[in-house]
Amino acid sequence: MTLSFVPLGVGDAFSALYYSSCLAVGFEDRWILVDCPHPIRKMLRESDVDLDLDRVEAVALTHLHADHASGLEGYGYFNHFVLGRRAVIAANPAVSERLWQGHLAAGMERLWVPGSRAPARRSLGDYFELAPLDTDTRTTVGPFEIECRMTLHHVPTTAFRIHAGGRCLGYSADTAFDPSLIDWLAAADLMVHETNLGTHTPYEKLAGLSPEIRAKMRLIHYPDAFDRASSVIEPLRQGRLYPV
Repeated sequence: MTLSFVPLGVGDAFSALYYSSCLAVGFEDRWILVDCPHPIRKMLRESDVDLDLDRVEAVALTHLHADHASGLEGYGYFNHFVLGRRAVIAANPAVSERLWQGHLAAGMERLWVPGSRAPARRSLGDYFELAPLDTDTRTTVGPFEIECRMTLHHVPTTAFRIHAGGRCLGYSADTAFDPSLIDWLAAADLMVHETNLGTHTPYEKLAGLSPEIRAKMRLIHYPDAFDRASSVIEPLRQGRLYPV
């Protein structure tokens, strides 16, 4: 099996048609997720691949907005209670800095232990193993090597270049239009780029790129009203398996 990916979701935070944007990336039947929205197990079940969280080796996390990170509590609890292991999250320290206190602690820091009179205190390390990603070097996560780069977004957010088997997949994550980021992603064999309204990347900016760049670009995170049929850049289809 060559490097491939499934867009488990292609929508934005307000979508009524699609799941939130998330990728399952695979190589030789080993898998990681790029982001982890809820309901992640249902998203996996409805895709073209036979995949569940027991075969996911890590989540590469772009940022902490809920439409990209709302499934992390379920990911952690499923690994803890069902699989009996810690869940791996690969993230740049700027992204993971508030992962526990700013996102997960409210639902995970107290755990009732049978026979006890009060819930026991828990911390991030009880459920998760962090794999720090560096903006200067590649980090090995399972069979993959991951590079990251900061994007232009409200909260700390990283784009990725994911390498395996001599191929590379680029992922913009959430970002305003940034030609330097597109140049960085263009070193990949295939790049997945967001497009949306407001402070995101306008479709018109991407449509104005060179034919060579557009040919290796696929769109994700588009709004429900986006006209997929008339797009000059191929929009990804939710649940479909794509080779890189």
